[in-house]
Amino acid sequence: MAERNCILIADDHPLMRSALAQAVGQALPGSEIVEAGTLDQVIQAIRLRQPSAPIDLILLDLNMPGMSGFSGFFLIRLEFPAIPLIVVSASEDPLTVGRAGDYGASGFIPKSAPCEQIAEAIRSVLSGDLWFPVQPELVSRTEDAELADRLTSFTPQQLRVFMMIAEGKLNKQIAHDIGVTEATVKAHVTMILRKLGVTSRTQAVIAAGGLLVDSPLSPRRHAAVPIEPGAPIARVAPRV
Repeated sequence: MAERNCILIADDHPLMRSALAQAVGQALPGSEIVEAGTLDQVIQAIRLRQPSAPIDLILLDLNMPGMSGFSGFFLIRLEFPAIPLIVVSASEDPLTVGRAGDYGASGFIPKSAPCEQIAEAIRSVLSGDLWFPVQPELVSRTEDAELADRLTSFTPQQLRVFMMIAEGKLNKQIAHDIGVTEATVKAHVTMILRKLGVTSRTQAVIAAGGLLVDSPLSPRRHAAVPIEPGAPIARVAPRV
């Protein structure tokens, strides 16, 4: 009997999740699919399944609630480094694709890609290969690679604080949001600045610019409907 894979589809738009589920069914008939519409639901879904029925692959939208561009990507990588991630994004510019590679993604699928190409990418990554679209001038920047190296030294909590600093939140607000004291937040901020090699919050916010992703606006994106809070949806991929 063929191995049954479990694929986590993370996107805040139900039509996109359905399209990705169809591609999974084409690539891996009978695979189990888990769906999530926010970063919190992604992390919840992975934790619920470990270690008895782990996720084999994540298809990840960079613009769904909680992601803050590549910040949420790094948070998932820090907590679950063994799970390969394919970025699925409407932001198809060479800089975004190049950053996905520099930051450790196993692949990048443009949302404009046909179902057959998505299926090809899924099969390639699960077989241990990398899959990125062929682009004439894929951008890979030294500063992005350096930022990735620095962020891999963060703890998940430090990365959460860093994300909130980038949003302009004060220590008091951060402490309230993550349920710790202001003193604890200050300690995190000190370590974050040290690991980034900067001396101020302003410089940290500038560094966080490397995690941002332009979000193409479209009627479909405005109509997005997140999954209701609670356990993520799980189903079996249709046989195509």
